[in-house]
Amino acid sequence: MSSPSVLHVDLDAFFVAMELLRRPELAGTPVVVGFDGPRGVVSTASYEARAFGVHSALPTAQAKRRCPQATYLPVDFSYYAPASERFHAILREFTPVCEAAGTDEAYLDVAGSGRLFGDGEAIAGMIRERVRSEIGITASVGVATNKLVAKVASDAAKPDGVCVVATGEEAAFLAPRPVRELPMVGAKLEERLAQLGLRTIGDVARYPAAALRERFGRMGEELHARSQGRFEAPVLEHRGAAKSVSREATFGTDVGDRGRLRAILRTQAERVARDLARSGLAARTVVLKLRFPPFETLTRSWTGVGQVALADEIFEAGAELFERAWREEGERPVRLIGLGVMNIGQPARQLKLGETFEADRLADTVNTLRDRFGEDSVRRATEIAPDRGKGGE
Repeated sequence: MSSPSVLHVDLDAFFVAMELLRRPELAGTPVVVGFDGPRGVVSTASYEARAFGVHSALPTAQAKRRCPQATYLPVDFSYYAPASERFHAILREFTPVCEAAGTDEAYLDVAGSGRLFGDGEAIAGMIRERVRSEIGITASVGVATNKLVAKVASDAAKPDGVCVVATGEEAAFLAPRPVRELPMVGAKLEERLAQLGLRTIGDVARYPAAALRERFGRMGEELHARSQGRFEAPVLEHRGAAKSVSREATFGTDVGDRGRLRAILRTQAERVARDLARSGLAARTVVLKLRFPPFETLTRSWTGVGQVALADEIFEAGAELFERAWREEGERPVRLIGLGVMNIGQPARQLKLGETFEADRLADTVNTLRDRFGEDSVRRATEIAPDRGKGGE
């Protein structure tokens, strides 16, 4: 029986860990890194803060109510990026079959690396030591026969540990764990499963597959297979994590017309979404850039609860950032406007109850027409501003 060779490597509380490198006096205390404001959410919380119920994607205002004594710090992507790049570079030294899943995590298939480095557990130890010595932070690693079980195993290993699931032991490892720990199960699905008395992954595995299929359709079949540790998707070889995707427009004459600026943002959202679709990626952070004369530049960002990939989602977040920032600046004329996304990784979108793929199908159709007939062959009404005039788009 072959030893498990799929690794999921996850940096422990990455943003917080990086902040502690420059703020060591905060070690051992509750620390929260995230975005403030009405729509602000937590990006990362220290394990001390998690003890108070603070976690990623929690609204920042709610986090402050749960843990007012925590130190709240803004996200600093420019500071984290070099460490993220070094992290992914370390992983690629052990195998070319490395699939980035974000700035702070990745999957590896080390089946072909045994002669050089040993088995999966040995490689996990080497990676953790390299991350600690070269970056100064810790990583947890799950080792298993497939990506799904490796992901659950790395969560079980946190913080700063290794969890190896032997070949043939996948179902037994998953069985006692809460059903929410199974990738693909969100809060809504967890609630529906609880109504059936299914609270652990083992409960789902023992439930008749036909009954799950009747209640949840094809998702029920996938749920039953995953609960038994069966998952066929391979580790995909990539050159590393994408950093960002963006579009900018610089004007020959400063623009102070809200309608025109919003229309340009709409076009930029369309093009950013198209780039993401071509790469099969999604993002968690939307970034707005404004430049006022002569060279005064500001950026604003927003991170949502889940990922964004569709133009509508990107534009909605970008437009709200624009309205707030432009109002704060007294609605001054703009020399440059840009919209982009960061925190990019493989899509992990879960449909909301009652949601369909109609928006995705429309986006696919629009992208197909643009690929065939050119960028301007299809335009949404919101991309066309009244009395738009000329500019340096």
